[in-house]
Amino acid sequence: MQKTINAFFKLLEFLVVACLVAMVIMVFGNVVLRYGFNSGISISDEMSRYCFIWLTYIGAMVAMREKGHLGVDTLVRRLPLGGKKLCFFLSEAMMLGCNVLFFWGTWKMHELQVTNISVVVGISMIWIYGIGYVTAAVMGIMNLHKLFQLLTGQLAEADLVLVVESEDKVVLAEIEPEVRGRA
Repeated sequence: MQKTINAFFKLLEFLVVACLVAMVIMVFGNVVLRYGFNSGISISDEMSRYCFIWLTYIGAMVAMREKGHLGVDTLVRRLPLGGKKLCFFLSEAMMLGCNVLFFWGTWKMHELQVTNISVVVGISMIWIYGIGYVTAAVMGIMNLHKLFQLLTGQLAEADLVLVVESEDKVVLAEIEPEVRGRA
C-alpha cells in the first residue's frame, strides 16, 4: 500500500514539474513570437493560467504530505504531551472541515463549471476547477489518516508538531554524524 501511495505522490510531483515546464515554454514562446515575429499563440496565455491553477493545487497536496506548509509552532512545542495531542487533533479536524467545505463547494459549482466553456481553448471549465475534487479528497484522506494514527496511539510526540522548519533540518543534518559516531 505504501508503494502505491509513494507512486501517487511521485506522479503528483511529476505533474507539478510538467505544469511548470509547460508554463515556461508557452509564456516564453509567446513572448518570442510577439516581439520577434509580430504574432503569437492565442491559447498559450489561457493554458499557462490553467497550468498554474493545477500546479498550485497539486503542489499543495505534495506540500501537505511533506509538512511543507507554513505554520507557527512556538506554543505547541512548549506544551505537555496532552496539549500537543489536543492541538494536533484540533488542527487536523479543522483542516478536514475545510477540505469537506472545499469538496462541497466544488460540487455545488460543478453544474455551472460544466456548462461554462473556456473562451479561447473551448474546453469545459470543470477540467480546470475539477482539481478541487482531487485536492479536497486527497488532503481529506491525509487528515483522516493522521486523526486515526492519533486516536490509536501510533504517533510519537515529535510527530505531533505539524511544522518542520528548515532550520530544524539543518541542525539535524549537522548533529546526525556526531550521533552516529557515538553509537
